[in-house]
Amino acid sequence: MKRLILSAALVIVCTLAAHAQRFALIDMEYIMQQIPAYEQANKQLETLSQQWQKEVEAKGNEAKTLYESYQKTASKLTSAQKNAKEEAIVAKEKEAAELRKKYFGPEGEMAKKQQELIGPIQDAIYKAVKTIATQKNYDVVFDRATSQNMIFASPRIDISNEVLGKLGYSN
Repeated sequence: MKRLILSAALVIVCTLAAHAQRFALIDMEYIMQQIPAYEQANKQLETLSQQWQKEVEAKGNEAKTLYESYQKTASKLTSAQKNAKEEAIVAKEKEAAELRKKYFGPEGEMAKKQQELIGPIQDAIYKAVKTIATQKNYDVVFDRATSQNMIFASPRIDISNEVLGKLGYSN
């Protein structure tokens, strides 16, 4: 009886080993850096980011100027005038915060522009990876760039250049 159980266990282990999963690896950063459209999108995003940051800083500086002016004249103002100036300062600070949120918030202009410019590139890479993985029967494809726990991976399972080739970029 023990031999039968041991033999059955051995057959199961061998069967599972024969059906082991196949893995592949990509380096998304490397792939993106090889695509000219990605570099152009990054430059465009950087330009927009700098422009919007200047606008936000200008609003912040307006609030700061109002506050400094208030500090210099506060002793000469009536209570009503103080309240009005304080409200104006708070309103300017709120404008700056709202502008920052409008441009750089999770649903802001920067996130939308990033999705508009980089999203199609990422989608094309995903489709190429999926096609290669399906053709070569890979069960899992890892991204080396985002996998922080990966210490070592054999270069022979890296399909980054195949993905680039599928996208029409030879290396």
